[in-house]
Amino acid sequence: MCEKNNKGKTPEDYGFHMPEKKNSFKIELNERSSVKKIIGVVSGKGGVGKSFVTSMLACEMSRRGYRVGVLDGDITGPSQTKAFGIHEKAMGDGKYIYPYVTKNGLQVISTNMILDSDETPVIWRGPMVANILKQFYTDVIWDNVDYMFVDMPPGTSDVPLTAFQSFPLDGIVVVTSPQELVSMVVEKAINMACQMNINVLGLVENMSYVECPNCNEKIEIFGKSHIQEVADKFGLPVLAKIPMRQSVAQSADEGTMESLEVPEIKQAVDYIENH
Repeated sequence: MCEKNNKGKTPEDYGFHMPEKKNSFKIELNERSSVKKIIGVVSGKGGVGKSFVTSMLACEMSRRGYRVGVLDGDITGPSQTKAFGIHEKAMGDGKYIYPYVTKNGLQVISTNMILDSDETPVIWRGPMVANILKQFYTDVIWDNVDYMFVDMPPGTSDVPLTAFQSFPLDGIVVVTSPQELVSMVVEKAINMACQMNINVLGLVENMSYVECPNCNEKIEIFGKSHIQEVADKFGLPVLAKIPMRQSVAQSADEGTMESLEVPEIKQAVDYIENH
């Protein structure tokens, strides 16, 4: 759900030529795969915890008995292998690629699984990045996945555009943080989704506050939150407001995100289950 208006200018208004809209961009799974629902997790910029929210949504959905896939679509900045403690490389049969299956059954694919090492930089131009992104969907064997969570590339340029055009998304979750600047950038991401008729499920605010361990006071170290203002403007629900916790950083460093429970994420998964 989002605000429908024609007030925003398009690239054509500034003299840029855009290709004709077509429905032929959608890609399909291979014959050995099955995915029932695809949820994209997006942000207008990097550094707001999009990958963290992706992994937590996936883990919570898995705890509820669903078969879950995680497609790390942030090709140049992959982090899901680190989050889940994956060190193995992707295996294939000459035609298709197998995702890594975690101890709790999550199926994961990420760029780091096809690079020489985790420290190898991805120095690829846009078209190659976009092709790898699509191949992670079409050339990987996704085994009876109920929910696939796509850690989308940040921003609103060519690679996120490829994801929006190519993946048959059932909806997206937009991740933000409290700063007003980030909220402005998030509105760009929401407007992009609306212009492309992508269903925006709601907003998640990460790093919302820090809770004092002695008195439980909520300290807004990034200033007053603006997420409700953005949500009201677009008629969207706030799915969760997640505080900063030391346990999150520790689990990410140790690759033990599957064992981490974030209470605030449960209400977000409740909403996704019912929509």
